[in-house]
Amino acid sequence: MVSQTKRVLRLSLAIAAAFSGLACDKDMRGSGGGSGGDTKVAGGGGKADPGPNAGVTPSPGGGDTILIGEYGSMTGSEATFGQSTHNGIELALAEQNAAGGVKGKKVKLVSYDDRGNAQEVGTVVTRLITQDKVVAIIGEVASSRSLAGGRVAQQYGVPMITPSSTNPEVTKVGDMIFRVCFLDSFQGYVVAKFAAETLKAKKVAILYDQAQAYSKGLKDFFKAEFTRLGGKITTEQAYTGGDPDFNAVLTTIKGTKPDAIFTPGYYNDAGNIALQARKLGITVPLLGGDGWESPKLAEIAGKAIEGSYYSNHYSTEDPRSEVQEFVKKYKDRYGEMPDSLAALAYDATKLLCDALGRAPAWDGKTLARTLAETQGFSGVTGKIQFDANRDAKKPAFMLQMKEGKPVAVTSTDPL
Repeated sequence: MVSQTKRVLRLSLAIAAAFSGLACDKDMRGSGGGSGGDTKVAGGGGKADPGPNAGVTPSPGGGDTILIGEYGSMTGSEATFGQSTHNGIELALAEQNAAGGVKGKKVKLVSYDDRGNAQEVGTVVTRLITQDKVVAIIGEVASSRSLAGGRVAQQYGVPMITPSSTNPEVTKVGDMIFRVCFLDSFQGYVVAKFAAETLKAKKVAILYDQAQAYSKGLKDFFKAEFTRLGGKITTEQAYTGGDPDFNAVLTTIKGTKPDAIFTPGYYNDAGNIALQARKLGITVPLLGGDGWESPKLAEIAGKAIEGSYYSNHYSTEDPRSEVQEFVKKYKDRYGEMPDSLAALAYDATKLLCDALGRAPAWDGKTLARTLAETQGFSGVTGKIQFDANRDAKKPAFMLQMKEGKPVAVTSTDPL
């Protein structure tokens, strides 16, 4: 029987080869319009002993490429998050390089698979900065891992943009950390408002992942808004991501007779919760956040997830030209519909390239200042500009699962 370590290594190398081209020759990749990437497995090799600002390139003047970094869950329990994000980054860079790059230089991506493990994050982000010498970093999806990676980026003075980490604490790490997605404070408001006003729910039970900053934070924001609107939380039950058996907590929830259940976890757990809830005879709709966003949700839950709702950053049904052009390009390149993780990563990469083009130098402070000055950047997921906390204010959609696909029901403008 092949060991788990070998399976992870083989899968990670396969992803690297598929996304990045010739795995044995890093400097030769990127021909034919691609970005030229380098996907690596986390772990292995000791930490470097860097000096301050070890990863920065002081000006646009040297070499013929610009290196940017990415870290994400290419494998592990939330692998679709990392894979979709990687696809969005690669598509954006392929377009940027085909159009001449930035100031005549090709933009090249160095990627690391953190395997969905927060303990790997510090190592891979340190390596991106101190060994690969990237000028900026894109990552992560999970808020807990963005917090871990953001602390390293802040320490070394290298800008980091998270495409889709929604916990408010992420950008509070420091002035090097940015995000292009909405916050959980807004997302919690949107789901609570939808539950109270559209579903007419009076009582909601909560089932959240106590190990994830994302799930705990979103739970708190939903609870505050739903009770402000006059609703009642019948019970709060907790689990730890990856738990296989939810029967005990779901039995407790069933006994409180809620009108809906809010479960702001990730898609793998949400799918299993849906299956077990329906087996117990729970028929009320489940509600979730953007952590549900994955084609795996319907694969795991099947008909059990039908009729349930979750909040999201965009909808492929949005008629805006930016959305429909992106959907077509993504489908042509990858043969599948782009989820919101891909769209946000595409926007984050395009915005970073725009800032690199505007920045008079590419040291960390100058690039961060240029990013902060972004105004009205037109992205697939909406207009992007940063507030004083380097957060973006964006609209949110509520989607309903119908015949295994998410369908837009409502949209809410930023507050």
